[in-house]
Amino acid sequence: MSLHVVVGFGPAGAATARLLAEQGHSVRVVTRAGRSPEPGIEHIALDATDREQLTAVAQGAAAIHHCAAPPYHRWVCEWPPLVASVCAAAEDTGAVLVMLGNLYGYGPVDGPMTEELPLAAAGPKGRVRAAAWEQVRTLNEQGRIKAVEVRAGDFFGPGVTDGGHLAGRVVPALLRGKPVSALGDPDAPHSWTYLPDVAAAMAEVAGEERAWGRPWHVPTEPARSVREMADRLAAEAGTGPAVVRRIPPAVLGLAGLFSPLLRELKEIRYQFDRPFVVDTSAYEAAFAVRATPVDEQVKATLDWWRARPTTR
Repeated sequence: MSLHVVVGFGPAGAATARLLAEQGHSVRVVTRAGRSPEPGIEHIALDATDREQLTAVAQGAAAIHHCAAPPYHRWVCEWPPLVASVCAAAEDTGAVLVMLGNLYGYGPVDGPMTEELPLAAAGPKGRVRAAAWEQVRTLNEQGRIKAVEVRAGDFFGPGVTDGGHLAGRVVPALLRGKPVSALGDPDAPHSWTYLPDVAAAMAEVAGEERAWGRPWHVPTEPARSVREMADRLAAEAGTGPAVVRRIPPAVLGLAGLFSPLLRELKEIRYQFDRPFVVDTSAYEAAFAVRATPVDEQVKATLDWWRARPTTR
């Protein structure tokens, strides 16, 4: 068993840290505010853009799992120094850098997304994520660091709350038998990556040298529309059938005047206005992690939401 450093403790960082601890590893979590310790997890209050302090925390680590993400509307200015810092810590310590990525860097595509597609995003958030991986890949090719990127679709599952498109805006309403609102076409196929599968992939590739140096898509169940997923959730909750309504673009535009998050969503509207499907066959052919069956995902997600005081 070895030491792993997890930068960020949002849904993915928390799931990854807890899984690594369950596997018997020592885990240090780095966040700005810090937290109380958990079994197997040491929480450290630290600004991860401080290269010297992050390097000191990561001494002796087998891997640094970069799961942090700035607020959505500050990606362009805050991603570059964060990535530069984790790269410096990986270079100075020799730890494997495991980057958590997403699918924004590809931009709009026709057909399923594979890891071989060019990173051709036109929007600023897609470009900054693409640039982050290009920086990491270059350092890996130069032999200065060992690195891998794990790319996921939209998160779904226990622990995913306000930031998920099948989370805070959807699940509590379905549990009460209320209509839900969808961004874009509610019938367009969409890939939803189950959060525990993200953590499992992050943990697996950290110890697989043959994974390093390239991106991998997290094993993900076949794409399903917002409407189909809402129907599955409502059926499991016993409140179905689900009523799913598309949010009119004009309403989104008006809401964006008051919400930075909704304003920023305009860049990725294409992901919901058309099929947005990820191909995970390369990972599945090479490694052990598989996507959790969707029925298990739905049940676990509803159980988690039911246990939250705000949704009882």
